[in-house]
Amino acid sequence: MVEPDASMAWRRGPCKSFAISVIQIITIICQVLTEEPRFAEPIPNVTVALGRDASLPCVVEHLGTYKVAWIHIDRQMILTIHRHVITRLARFSVSHDNAMTWLLHVSQVQQEDRGYYMCQVNTNPMISQVGYLQVVVPPNILDEKSTQSAVAVRENQNISLVCKADGFPTPKIMWRREDGQPISVDRRKKVTVYEGEMLNLQRISRTEMGAYLCIATNAVPPSVSKRIIVDVEFSPMIWVPNQLVGAPAGTDVTVDCHTEAHPRAISYWVYDNVMVLPTKKYAINTEENSYRAHMKLTVRSLQLGDFGNYRCISKNSLGETEGSIRLYEIPMPSSSPKATEMKSNANKESPRRVNASRSVPRADSNTERPSVVRAQLDRSPERDAAQHVYRPPHTHHVSGTKAVHCWRPSVLAFFVLFQMDFVADFF
Repeated sequence: MVEPDASMAWRRGPCKSFAISVIQIITIICQVLTEEPRFAEPIPNVTVALGRDASLPCVVEHLGTYKVAWIHIDRQMILTIHRHVITRLARFSVSHDNAMTWLLHVSQVQQEDRGYYMCQVNTNPMISQVGYLQVVVPPNILDEKSTQSAVAVRENQNISLVCKADGFPTPKIMWRREDGQPISVDRRKKVTVYEGEMLNLQRISRTEMGAYLCIATNAVPPSVSKRIIVDVEFSPMIWVPNQLVGAPAGTDVTVDCHTEAHPRAISYWVYDNVMVLPTKKYAINTEENSYRAHMKLTVRSLQLGDFGNYRCISKNSLGETEGSIRLYEIPMPSSSPKATEMKSNANKESPRRVNASRSVPRADSNTERPSVVRAQLDRSPERDAAQHVYRPPHTHHVSGTKAVHCWRPSVLAFFVLFQMDFVADFF
């Protein structure tokens, strides 16, 4: 009885081990074959610019015979099932890498493509996960809702500039002046950059005239801007630097006026109630800068008929103004006098030397002339070097248009005594 038991034990041991190994293998195979699908990783959120292409991945393990579908939740629209595209939108497609990844492709992304996308597996119960597609849009200024490109306002009135833009994220609006000058806000402070859709300019002045830039930005390139020209209208104004100008006859002289006006003014000169035109006699020059103008009139080779009142006149649609300049004659500076020798009629051997007196103009205290400007003489350097220019002493006063020269009383008495002594010696 012992041998059969040993034989049976020998037989039972290997068979049992083999049976257990087979069962384990079958169990593992069954587990593999019967394991449910699961997602290996979440769907990432994807950000894409308008008009670009985007892809959303869905990674599924142990898919087996189950199917993967893509759904746009915001539209409640089935896009794809397994390898088939269900939607009629040609911009959507699907691909599979023959492993675990299913890719939903969206080409030329539009704003309506923004939203949540679901990757779904048709198990029982169904399993799914969601990812978000963000579509960013660069800013765009809405011209129909913004201030037009050129506006006009009267000086000291109020004006509001509006700039609206769309885009995603919502754009930020900034204002700045094209010339870099500060912007006056509520007449209390000045800023280089102002933020907001509406820029209020209160009691606007002519110095605030110019181009204003509305800039929209939302961190999605490119930023955009709109240029708005603000014209501040006002009637002409004239400023005359020198209202009295003196010059000698035979010289050239230039008179000038400064004007400010907008709209642009018509400016001209008038003399003796006649408009002055450019000729050989007159040279007219006007330098313009924005709303400012500098008028210059040059009168060549002054004659007696050229002295008098000249008017600079400026006109625009809002008004007219003028300035007056009086051009008067001053004496031509003379050369310094030299000592002269006088001889008697009898041709005596011992002549007496007489110094000629220096002419001194008479002071006139009845009339004062403020702000008298003497014109520079047009004389060549050779002429100035060839002769001595007489410069009158500080007691030289000018009255009217002429200077009256008188002998000093002491000098006159000296000549009278000299003549009487000379006659007595002769006789």
